[in-house]
Amino acid sequence: MNAEAPARGLDGFLKSLNCDRGHGWALLGACLLLALPELGGEGVRNALSYDRNALLAGQWWRVLTAHFVHLDAQHALLNGLGVVLMWALFARDYSPLRWLALYLFSALTISAGLWFLDPEIEWYVGASGALHGVMTAGTLAHLRRRDLDGWILAAFIIAKLAYEQLAGSMPFSGSAHTVVDAHLYGAVGGLTLALFLRSNREPQ
Repeated sequence: MNAEAPARGLDGFLKSLNCDRGHGWALLGACLLLALPELGGEGVRNALSYDRNALLAGQWWRVLTAHFVHLDAQHALLNGLGVVLMWALFARDYSPLRWLALYLFSALTISAGLWFLDPEIEWYVGASGALHGVMTAGTLAHLRRRDLDGWILAAFIIAKLAYEQLAGSMPFSGSAHTVVDAHLYGAVGGLTLALFLRSNREPQ
């Protein structure tokens, strides 16, 4: 039996999920970035959350940091699984720096949307809104390549956002505290910036 065959098979499997070599380490880093704040407990959560009163007091870092902290460990785990899914679907569509820019721009768009359009929301944490920005940016990259899955993903995103706006959080969301407007604002932010970015593998 050729010992290299299982290794090649594993490498191929990891590559199919965009977890090979440097991509795998980058995914691990992204998951740790969302998980580590949980070690700080309630103190870190309160110091980094979107908090309208704290923002009024000049603590502007919260417009970004709120999108890296979570309600609890379960919330962080669910968003970590979301990162893994987004990575498997889209990791090679943009460079790491562009993905970071897309995530941060989506986060800022969410905070701006909450501030100006949802003044009744005084407190917010979580990565799911910014991940919707990642998903729309990745979907646009697939649409530009005319990939079939791009149309499927686009239909899913539109249907999900429409359902949330009309009926509230999805049945499988597992949380009564889901701020569905954050998903919409994140999707708008990711799509807006992606319109100005050329993705990898995009036809010339």
